[in-house]
Amino acid sequence: MHIISIVGRSNSGKTTLIVKLIPALVALGYKVATVKHDAHNFEVDKVGKDSWRHKNAGAEMTVVTSEKKVALFTDADKDNSLESVCEKFITGVDVVLTEGYKMSKYPKIEVSRFPNCKLLCGKDDNLIAVVGDCDSGLNIPAFELNDIKGIVELIKQTIAKESA
Repeated sequence: MHIISIVGRSNSGKTTLIVKLIPALVALGYKVATVKHDAHNFEVDKVGKDSWRHKNAGAEMTVVTSEKKVALFTDADKDNSLESVCEKFITGVDVVLTEGYKMSKYPKIEVSRFPNCKLLCGKDDNLIAVVGDCDSGLNIPAFELNDIKGIVELIKQTIAKESA
């Protein structure tokens, strides 16, 4: 499993980029998973639904299944590492695109947009490219936001290097 983190400041376009990369990678035959890191507490289970009622009744973990989906609801006692999340919950994929995890050891593509062009990561953080309209000042590939073909080619090269 290969992990590539898409990082950047809030509202820089990380989600938009990931949503464009997924179908491009899938079209090339990759099985893709995503992991989004949220620094804030969030709720995904709706109040009053059966799964919410099970969890709030004291279940450590609640799984909802149907013919087309499986969802897992569990509490966390800490902010889980990317490694832990992938090990526990992700199987059967070739590539994991993460949104966030700028502190991880994995290759990162940073989305950087004007007017806030100060990068969050550097080459020492395994930054492999910058996407957007800012000059990184680093000797790494730079892509426009809509150059999905170029970004996917970089991801393919990164996967090939890791597999060698």
